[in-house]
Amino acid sequence: MLSILWGVVVVLLAFWALGLVLHIAGNLIHAVLLIAIALAIYNFFKARDV
Repeated sequence: MLSILWGVVVVLLAFWALGLVLHIAGNLIHAVLLIAIALAIYNFFKARDV
């Protein structure tokens, strides 16, 4: 499950970079990226507790 999340984070980072360069999707991609980063951080700390 964790590898799927990291895959999603990488894909969103790529789309975010493309959005910065090509000005695609505006603020939507930034909001989705922030959600993905928040989930990644949450899962990182959750995995360390186990």
